[in-house]
Amino acid sequence: MSRRSGILEFAVLGLLRESPMHGYELRKRLNTSLGVFRAFSYGTLYPCLKALVAHGWLIEEPGSAPEDALAASLAGRRAKIVYRLTAEGKEHFEELLSHTGPDSWEDEHFAARFAFFGQTEREVRMRVLEGRRSRLEERLEKMRASLARTRERLDDYTLELQRHGMESVEREVRWLNELIESERVGRDQLRSEDAGAAGDNRTSGDKGGLPRDRGTTPPDTPDDTAN
Repeated sequence: MSRRSGILEFAVLGLLRESPMHGYELRKRLNTSLGVFRAFSYGTLYPCLKALVAHGWLIEEPGSAPEDALAASLAGRRAKIVYRLTAEGKEHFEELLSHTGPDSWEDEHFAARFAFFGQTEREVRMRVLEGRRSRLEERLEKMRASLARTRERLDDYTLELQRHGMESVEREVRWLNELIESERVGRDQLRSEDAGAAGDNRTSGDKGGLPRDRGTTPPDTPDDTAN
């Protein structure tokens, strides 16, 4: 399995965990909610769905609206198929959520992982955020070293482009620092609560995350071409 197809499978399972969807609706959600998938096509999505069905992680069901099925029949078209996550699929997705290896720190995979942080355990979120920050700090160091070596040979526009790339990475590092600090504050508050607070309906995984009034939209993914 390629890295990109693995990301797509992860995202599909995550969206279907929220609710069953047909292919068009699923593609729309992938485009609007996870910008990393803006360029992919039906030719990419449907083989992925078929593979997930074959693994037993999804099941196919006919569309639930009778008028839709009747209209499709009269027009000679097949009724829309709705994809639903199975118990095995949910278990597999939760297993994927717990992974925190280097792949989860890369540009595309991190964006997909972050989109499902609301379903991710706090400690896993922390490891992913810290890994991503470390990866970007390494990238930033390389970019600075490259700029120092080549500055005299670059024209003004190329130099400005290099600076723009560095500023994008620096901005994301600052954003990650803020997120990590927010996670630590929340974790410390949770640990400081006495046993009597256990009845406040908070789950053991504590998937609450950031305050509601805090913006959580990640900055634009930095371009890796300057490495």
